[in-house]
Amino acid sequence: MEITSLGFRTDLLLLELGGSEFRDNGEYVVVRTPQNPGFWWGNFLLYRTPFAPDDTKLRLEDFRREFPDAKHVAFGIDSTDGDAGAVDELTAAGFEVEPNVVMTAERVVPPPHPNEQATYRFLSSDDDWEQVYHQSLACAEMTVDDDYREFTRRKLVAKRAVVDAGNGKWFGAFDGDRLQSSLGLIFDGSGLGRFQNVQTSPEDRGRGLAGTLVHHASTYGLTQARKLVMVADPEYLAIRIYRSLGFADTETQLQIARPPA
Repeated sequence: MEITSLGFRTDLLLLELGGSEFRDNGEYVVVRTPQNPGFWWGNFLLYRTPFAPDDTKLRLEDFRREFPDAKHVAFGIDSTDGDAGAVDELTAAGFEVEPNVVMTAERVVPPPHPNEQATYRFLSSDDDWEQVYHQSLACAEMTVDDDYREFTRRKLVAKRAVVDAGNGKWFGAFDGDRLQSSLGLIFDGSGLGRFQNVQTSPEDRGRGLAGTLVHHASTYGLTQARKLVMVADPEYLAIRIYRSLGFADTETQLQIARPPA
């Protein structure tokens, strides 16, 4: 199964390591995560071409056929240039088109404002992972209800299983035993390392923790891989941190989603 987009190629790596299933239908790839049906970007269709006029209705039918019980709808486009196609039709149907920047680095430089007070290390205990769970809820950009807590818990179980299987590491910045910032770095075994879920607790932001932690993890990562991959929201301030460390914009990844009614 050939995937052009470096963003989606490494996304599928992470999903496969976590137990997701794929089926190549020619026109699109079905990405399914049975153990976490509420995970939008674990249950979506990855199309090989942008949306032509009238494709929105046809592709909605594809999605409903593949995921008849899903409350959400999610599409990806396997491209690198950020061209979604018929955006007006998508927005009229209630979809949000989200371009993300795929960034890469083969070397990194120290952060301009390092935080030297925190301790930077691998997660090593049940308590460390439980803190990641609560930090993820605190960093959520949507309403945290029972469904979201269940989704977050299941996603965390999959992350830890990938690390426990030796496919990567999860890093944390700590004040004593209290987690302040965290991220994952997963390796494909052929020279790529992909970052996951860079997050800092709301009360700890603005202290240089994320940049210092990304640099710490990158320094380790480049002993295990020749190239590191980061996917970032172009509108979020964190992208400036990654650029300051030596990550360069490489591609645009397109995600198109309509949340549950």
